[in-house]
Amino acid sequence: MKRIIYLLLVTIYITGCINNPKSRKKIRSASDVPQINYSIVNHHPHSTSSFTEGLLIHDNKLFESTGSPLELPQTKSVYGILNIQTGEIDVKNELDRNKYFGEGIVFLNNRIYQLTYKKQTCFVYDAKTYKILKQYNYSNKEGWGLTTDGKYIIMSDGTNILSFIEPSKFQVVKTIKVSANNYAIDYLNELEYIKGYIYANVWPTNTIVKIDPKNGYVVGKIDLTPLHEMAIVKNPNSNETNGIAFDSISDNIFVTGKMWPEIYQIKLQN
Repeated sequence: MKRIIYLLLVTIYITGCINNPKSRKKIRSASDVPQINYSIVNHHPHSTSSFTEGLLIHDNKLFESTGSPLELPQTKSVYGILNIQTGEIDVKNELDRNKYFGEGIVFLNNRIYQLTYKKQTCFVYDAKTYKILKQYNYSNKEGWGLTTDGKYIIMSDGTNILSFIEPSKFQVVKTIKVSANNYAIDYLNELEYIKGYIYANVWPTNTIVKIDPKNGYVVGKIDLTPLHEMAIVKNPNSNETNGIAFDSISDNIFVTGKMWPEIYQIKLQN
């Protein structure tokens, strides 16, 4: 039944608009945004127990953060280095799943920042030792994804708003509203900053949107439906697409989804 509902939501998103039951803002039809094509360069194993919430590359290592829905007892809220040969995470820290649901992570200024879903708490760790340093509280109702432009932390919270945060005190200095033709793009999830643009997974679809941080306008989209379909063939319990990591050396992007059996390296064509 969950799979049927999920496919119905995706169909509605592609062919028209979804109404957010909280804000009642319309989401622009995917067909209205320029398509960004890509080719699959490689693929690697990914643990089907990893409920992916964040993906990034730091010091030439691929890091993943995961969440832990209570209805999925095999999942954990952890982050660590992903072994692309096995798909398993070398865990650096784990949150108590009875208290916290881990979300996105980001590295900045020799620190690691980790969001939590509903506790309005960000944990901060030393980027070398992984020891916890402090924690911050934020006013956003929820925490979803994180990335950085090198100066600010950029945070999504499940709405169409992205918050730019000064890292030393974790204070919001500005926000942008993400839109396309004056229609809000809600449910922004995992984030990645690539060559001056913010790329964001849009929950619960297979779409990644490319956002201009100067004005919040969506200037392109990537459709990962074929990759999700391949994931479902190998693991019928594969959830939505989530996870974007840019490799500046190869110019490739690593993408995956929650409980997918594989991570894919893709190269954008335009």
